[in-house]
Amino acid sequence: MQTARASRIGLVFGLLLSGLASATPGAADNFREEELGPLVGPMFNRTLSKGELHIAYATQRESKFAVVLDGQTGPGYDDIMTGTPVFSPDGKRVAYGAKKEKKWLVVLDGRPGPEYDAIMAGTPVFSADGKRFAYAVKQGEKWFVVLDGRPEPEYDDIMAGTPVFSPDGKHCAYGARKAGHWCVVLDGRPGPECNAILAGTPVFSPDGKRCAYGARRMGKWSIVLDGQAGPEYDAILKGTPVFSAEGSHVAYAAKKGEKWLVVLEGQPDPEYDDIMKGTPVLSTDGKRVAYAAKKGEKWLVVLDGRPEPEYDAIMAGTPVFSADGTHVAYAAKKGEKWLVVLDGRPEPEYDDIMKGTPVLSADGKRVAYAARKGEEWLVVLDGRPGPECNGIMTGTPVFSPDGKRCAYCARNAGKWSVILDGRPGPECNGIIAGTPIFSADGKHCAYGAVKTGKWFVVLDSQMGPEYEGVLSLSFHPDGALEYLAAQGGAFCRVTQAP
Repeated sequence: MQTARASRIGLVFGLLLSGLASATPGAADNFREEELGPLVGPMFNRTLSKGELHIAYATQRESKFAVVLDGQTGPGYDDIMTGTPVFSPDGKRVAYGAKKEKKWLVVLDGRPGPEYDAIMAGTPVFSADGKRFAYAVKQGEKWFVVLDGRPEPEYDDIMAGTPVFSPDGKHCAYGARKAGHWCVVLDGRPGPECNAILAGTPVFSPDGKRCAYGARRMGKWSIVLDGQAGPEYDAILKGTPVFSAEGSHVAYAAKKGEKWLVVLEGQPDPEYDDIMKGTPVLSTDGKRVAYAAKKGEKWLVVLDGRPEPEYDAIMAGTPVFSADGTHVAYAAKKGEKWLVVLDGRPEPEYDDIMKGTPVLSADGKRVAYAARKGEEWLVVLDGRPGPECNGIMTGTPVFSPDGKRCAYCARNAGKWSVILDGRPGPECNGIIAGTPIFSADGKHCAYGAVKTGKWFVVLDSQMGPEYEGVLSLSFHPDGALEYLAAQGGAFCRVTQAP
């Protein structure tokens, strides 16, 4: 393993436009700015918290490197590890790897930890609730995991992509190699030895009660579920196994000779020539399963064990279930045309369907997708094609949580606008990726935009104050909007009530 090293290139904050005049926000009662501190450059390894809104990044001053958290510069080190700093999911904690002369250490919540010869790339990691913390280190010729500040037993190697925490934070697992053999260590206890562990595993069920991974022994692969090895196959498809949301159902794709098949609840489905990556997918309740399979030169979706009609291709990222599991949709190619199939019914054909679509509302009652007709694009909402435009932004359309509203970003003649409930908003030069977003009750919609070099947020069709940069929009449970903004060489946290 190689210790990750920080890039010496100062990556400029993508949304900052230097040299712009300062804008004065309107003094509204529902608007509040909280200064987080000055912008210290150059900036690289920038990261944003997803809970409490904070920004952290690494910077260089002469021959030293430091992490800046909300404008406060930490101590200088000889290097900052690539991929760090990282925030806990709730945004309350931050950690990073730092080099001090020839040693590496992890700084957690401002406190430096013990020194080691190396820190494994992809670590440190937090549990979902932010209470637990782990990373893998090398000392001499041995590797081991430091879990909650305590070193675990030594091994010859630690598997990349591990350790991982269960969603509830109660369990921790990682792959480890000793004397030429691998095992999965779960809560400090090493499991059975094997020759290899499938990349991307182990994985936990969403409720954290179950754990599964792929293991190879004597040239054969099997899924080890809750400590018990299943049937042997020639290969296991990466990205599997997958659990249902409540954890009681599990599925994976496996290769048997020259054929592939899906195994659901330990029972194999019929064999096909291939199974598409990203499938199988399970409905939230685990009662339904869908996957894309190849049969000769054709592809088809197998839904609940029943093969659907054959097509020339099935779009990656589909099929998708509605949140309640009652509806399923996918995009398929027929000759030179593409179409969406909703609950077994083919929709009209188009020249292309945009990746990431179709999308289903949470209640499963509505479907939307972006389609190309000739050189123009349009959004088809509930079977009705909308107005044509030059382009649709990736990641849109999006539904409100209650499914009653829909928004997407459209480009016409070099200008972008957000189409909300069928009505276009003001034109601008660009829309911030990941927006528009809806409040939890669906009553409010917000997005970030830029126009003539000024960045601003639009909340319920009302333009907010202008800044040099805007990012990380999120709604509070009470409906208040929060985001980060850069202005006059400083960051601030902006909160705006609807």
